[in-house]
Amino acid sequence: MSIYDKAGELAEEFKNCEEVTTLREASKEIEKSEANRKMLEDFRKIQMEVYSEKMQNGEVSEETKQKFKNIGSVVSMNPSVNKYIQAEQRFSITWQHILKILNDAIGIDFSFGAGKNKK
Repeated sequence: MSIYDKAGELAEEFKNCEEVTTLREASKEIEKSEANRKMLEDFRKIQMEVYSEKMQNGEVSEETKQKFKNIGSVVSMNPSVNKYIQAEQRFSITWQHILKILNDAIGIDFSFGAGKNKK
């Protein structure tokens, strides 16, 4: 069996795992409502602002923190958008674990020691 066959098996398992099916269902709910899509889009924009400021300045401005807090409050009151964001976070954790398993199996440090102490 080739590595591609194994990758296909992994993809099939992954496609049917709880994290993916939950995210897929939550995504379908978001697609049903223009208001929900817009809210999620706005949430993403502010998330990117937070990330960009953190990367560029090492910290996030009070104004951006407040915008993020405000949209977080709005999102938490919307069951569909809140469910989607939570499902996406669970999926992301699972995906990161799978990537770690694969990277560990390969045995190559792709970070080239960034932030790590060499032995």
